[in-house]
Amino acid sequence: MAGHRAAMQAGRTGFRPLAELLGEGSPHAGLAAAWIERRDLLCSRKWSPASMAALHVAREAVAEADWNADELRDAVVFLGTSRGTAAGWIDPWPERRAFPLMAASNSLHSEPAAAVSIELGIRGPWQVQSSGCAAGIDALGMAALWLSAGLAQRALVVAVDLPLSPALLDSYAATGILSKNNRNDPYSAETSGILPAEAAAAIALEAGSKDSSPRMAGYLANADAADAIGMPPGAPGLLELLGKARAKFGTPAALCPHASGTAAHALLEPAAIRAALGEGTLLSPLKPWTGHGIGGGGLLETVLLAAFVREHQLPPLLPGLSCPGCLSMTPPSGRLPASATLFKIASALGGKNSLIALQAPP
Repeated sequence: MAGHRAAMQAGRTGFRPLAELLGEGSPHAGLAAAWIERRDLLCSRKWSPASMAALHVAREAVAEADWNADELRDAVVFLGTSRGTAAGWIDPWPERRAFPLMAASNSLHSEPAAAVSIELGIRGPWQVQSSGCAAGIDALGMAALWLSAGLAQRALVVAVDLPLSPALLDSYAATGILSKNNRNDPYSAETSGILPAEAAAAIALEAGSKDSSPRMAGYLANADAADAIGMPPGAPGLLELLGKARAKFGTPAALCPHASGTAAHALLEPAAIRAALGEGTLLSPLKPWTGHGIGGGGLLETVLLAAFVREHQLPPLLPGLSCPGCLSMTPPSGRLPASATLFKIASALGGKNSLIALQAPP
């Protein structure tokens, strides 16, 4: 997290041409993307690359939460992923010599959750949310519901996706959602698609949070029930979800949008936000910093948002972003008010819309 924050405060992103990862012969060589630098962290004979990424961030979250072995033992694990272990299974992972005995496990979308449970000694149940780009947000929301229902005292929420494999990129390209011009400005009139990225993130969630931590105020989700690829005209599902969130949690001090970068989303999402929350709503987009981490991206953005909210701040904006009319991207000059509410939304292929409400510390 310290590295993420230092990069953002210096105005630095991790985007580079995919040729540097996949080679000049890749049909996606010129596409700007972001990936995990430390490839050794992802390479194991036993676990898939996605499982290794999940383990790395899970250990960091547990260490920061300072959970002991007994507290870990009784925790529950919720993991969000869109493409699971596809990287390293559909496409071979460079320099990895997997154990044949692990071949079946390495192909399971659920392996990262099982790996976290096994390696950290967590004996509570693990669950996998695989709702596309909303998966990480849904994992966090479901974990919060378990805690609020008294089914667990602690939940480890993890999300991971490694979408920069040739087969997955080919499917995104065929669907037409990859950027055609590398425009890293999701609400620009020239935006043309997503800039994909690898993403892994984890959050340790406890019932009765400490005063210094942001709090989960709640979770809502719905479905468009309209289209497998894009939002329907007017984005009625997102409009309804934001309206319910405002009624339940109050008007947010800021909203971290999905802001995927597709041209249709650039038109429909801001209009829905404006209609549901009013003119002047403050946006805090984070994909311009991280890229689109697919099922892992929503939780990564939430982790970044929470890291700044913990100090009653909003993340900095990447300079030069376009702001949709009647909305705002100008952060407040002072600190966020105590207990201020913030929304994070995610929208997935298939029409899933999800929202979590975060609350700044008292």
